[in-house]
Amino acid sequence: MSEPDPGEALAGAPAARRLVRAVAADPGAALVCDVVGPAGAGKTTTLRAVAAAWSTSVTDTVEGAEEGPLVVDDAHDLAAQALDLLCERAALPGARLVVARRTWPRTPQLAALGAALSTHRPPLVLGTLDRTGVAARAARLLGGPAADPLVEHVHTKTAGLPALVDRMLAEIVERIGPQNRSRLLRDAPPGSLRVPVPTGLLDQLGHRLWALDARVRELAVAVALGAPLDAEVLVPLLGLLDSAGGGIDEVDELVEEARAAAVLTPSGGPAPLVAGAILRAVPEARRLEIRRTLAEIELDRGGSVLTAARGMLGTGATGTRSAEVFTAAGDELTRTDADEDAGPFYAAAVAAGAPALPLAARRAEAAIRAGRLDDALAEADQVLSSLDRVDVDDALRAGTVAAAVLAHRGMLARSAELYRWMAGAGAPTALAIPALVGTGALDEAQAALHVPAPPPVPSGTATSAGAVLGAPPGFGGGPATGGPARPPTLLAGAEELTAQGVLDSVTGSPTRALSQLARAAALLESSTRAALLPDTPAALAALVAVQTGELDVAKSLLERAVTVRLGGPAAAARHRLLLGWIALNRGAFGSARAHLDAIGRDALEPRDELLASALEVALARRAGDLASLMPLWGRAREAIVRHPVDLFVLQPLGELAIAATRLREPSWVRPHLDEAEALLDRLGSPPLWAAPLHWARLHAAILAEDREEATGHAAALQGAAGGSRFAEAMAVAAPHWVALLDSHVDAGAVEAAARGLHAVGLSWDGGKLAGQAAIRTDDRRAMSALLTCARALQGQQSPPAPARPQEPAPEAAGLPAEEEPADGQLSDREREVAALVLEGLTYKQIGEKLFISAKTVEHHVARMRQRLGSTSRGELFAQLKRIVG
Repeated sequence: MSEPDPGEALAGAPAARRLVRAVAADPGAALVCDVVGPAGAGKTTTLRAVAAAWSTSVTDTVEGAEEGPLVVDDAHDLAAQALDLLCERAALPGARLVVARRTWPRTPQLAALGAALSTHRPPLVLGTLDRTGVAARAARLLGGPAADPLVEHVHTKTAGLPALVDRMLAEIVERIGPQNRSRLLRDAPPGSLRVPVPTGLLDQLGHRLWALDARVRELAVAVALGAPLDAEVLVPLLGLLDSAGGGIDEVDELVEEARAAAVLTPSGGPAPLVAGAILRAVPEARRLEIRRTLAEIELDRGGSVLTAARGMLGTGATGTRSAEVFTAAGDELTRTDADEDAGPFYAAAVAAGAPALPLAARRAEAAIRAGRLDDALAEADQVLSSLDRVDVDDALRAGTVAAAVLAHRGMLARSAELYRWMAGAGAPTALAIPALVGTGALDEAQAALHVPAPPPVPSGTATSAGAVLGAPPGFGGGPATGGPARPPTLLAGAEELTAQGVLDSVTGSPTRALSQLARAAALLESSTRAALLPDTPAALAALVAVQTGELDVAKSLLERAVTVRLGGPAAAARHRLLLGWIALNRGAFGSARAHLDAIGRDALEPRDELLASALEVALARRAGDLASLMPLWGRAREAIVRHPVDLFVLQPLGELAIAATRLREPSWVRPHLDEAEALLDRLGSPPLWAAPLHWARLHAAILAEDREEATGHAAALQGAAGGSRFAEAMAVAAPHWVALLDSHVDAGAVEAAARGLHAVGLSWDGGKLAGQAAIRTDDRRAMSALLTCARALQGQQSPPAPARPQEPAPEAAGLPAEEEPADGQLSDREREVAALVLEGLTYKQIGEKLFISAKTVEHHVARMRQRLGSTSRGELFAQLKRIVG
């Protein structure tokens, strides 16, 4: 049987274990060592292991140890004379001496002892354990590898201090009970780990706090409440004397003493477990008073008040100074682009006694950043309704927030009006351009891009916002007043790139437009101020990318926007829905449904609700699910009513137009389609935006069998073909759709057109074109080729190769394959047909879904009825339900 490891109690502390093993290997060898570390670092445990190897004991004196090994603990508490004796002992030939001490105090005698002990061997400095060390301690206690979440939790809470690690693990094991100890092991079932709060240890640590020197205790409490280790703050906070630098020196001494006592970690603050114990032990009134004093000190010196202000939230703190603290905390969050909501701080400032109106604009901005659009609009409206009592900066801030919220709610024209109104007082004109272009005000948008803003009115002047913003100036109504150039901030650069990109999408190069919008999105990745824009540049870039056939670019931009939370919570649903729209175009219906389900549908803004409704309707229509389409159409009609037409909703509007025609309710979208046509006319019918709408209206006309309208939209697509390869692919395919109304099929040209649609991301459309052409041609060889193409483009399996290559397979020719079912009842194809029949689809819908003719579906149903011996439709349905479930 092997000897027990003398350093087993030092698991996770390799340097201490090496010292113990060296002593155990040769107990008679000379060895002098200085063991240094804060309280709880494992000094005493190390000394006990050394003493056991030397067969001696640990002492805290030097008396009675003239010869033989000597192990001394807590040398920092010894008198100067005893320290001198230890120095002499260390210098003796063959001495065996190990001394442990804390890192504080730092007296000349302790410094001399350290030098004497380190003559032949470097000091053993003990500190904190890393995660591997914590895992080793936990495994020793549990008798097996500990669960990773347990190790992470203990390491985080204790900051790796060995004594705290051991005591916390011991209390957790005791609290959870021996019968449940296996839950703490690495191989425990997922979800079984529940780490209890070590309340007993918290109470012990809190009791130990009161045993410290009063000044160290006050320092520990202050730091636990968020005070920085900065003499400029701690001297007044702790009431220290600050004469000739004395206060600073005293702070340094207190910090070192606190670290030596393990109240503070080497990095500065207390371990979370110690901080919790401190706060648990200090009365609430005392905590509030310290936080209030700390916040006022930071406020006076221009430092960060956030930590102290957080502690004051919900305490009922009132008064002018408390209001100033809360206001400064909210401003600090706004200024630093933090994700945290500044709204509660501004609300607390008002509750503490600050006037509500001067803070309303800041509360509005905080609310829109946090995604609370109702609150944002209410606060902004309060400012805009009181222009004679607010300054210009607040009016512009409130107007910017209101314009962004209105854009979210589909009122882009009203948003543009607000930008026009703000332009006279120095608001960035670039910010207005997406709204102006989106509502057809192209001339104004072009003028705004080149007109510098008037010089801003200096803040603090007596001029009210009402005097400056009295009338809408317009963007091109006269010479602009010069002024200092706008600082080149990230937001300014992103606004200008977005403005130019949106303009180029209408009047210039789509490729350049996409590049500018993508760069704007990249500039705003680290800024929460994107929430103040009427739309995120990532969303606008994705719309342009989709309509140029660059679906991979659109997907990448949107996924990045979701990851970095571009635009804040209010933009999250829009980015997800646009990702779903991309998946829909590609025919990845499962992915599209996943994105739709990820956002929830309870409280979407009108712009998002319109896109979500169009996506749901599109999925149901492509699945041929008429039963689901009807209730979805009811919700879509409401979305149409709530959202006026603008440039950025033309694609979903086109999808809803097709669904309306399918359900024989085209009147619901006719006014919106007329508005869309007028909007495009005002913009000069830009091919990038016009082509997708003509494509959707072409399909609606084909569903209605309106050859004249279909021909008109096909011609319009021909005219837009030069706008992008996306528009060109649609223009090539459009005449073939019109020809299908007369069952005219040029198989080779149709297949090329279908593959062209697939190449620009319209995979489902390409497969649909090939499939519809297949069931309308009389050429069996062409039918087979088109069906193969359709299934390949829509991700379905191609039909099996025919037995004789010179003749198409029977099913490819529109006839059911004469295959005998394996189970004596239904073939695989008949099961497919049966399942769709049970869903309530018509023969035509089933044929479109399976790329076979309605006649073939009818033949399959007749064969099933014959094989099953069904004498009625009801009997057939009952037997099919039994077979296919």
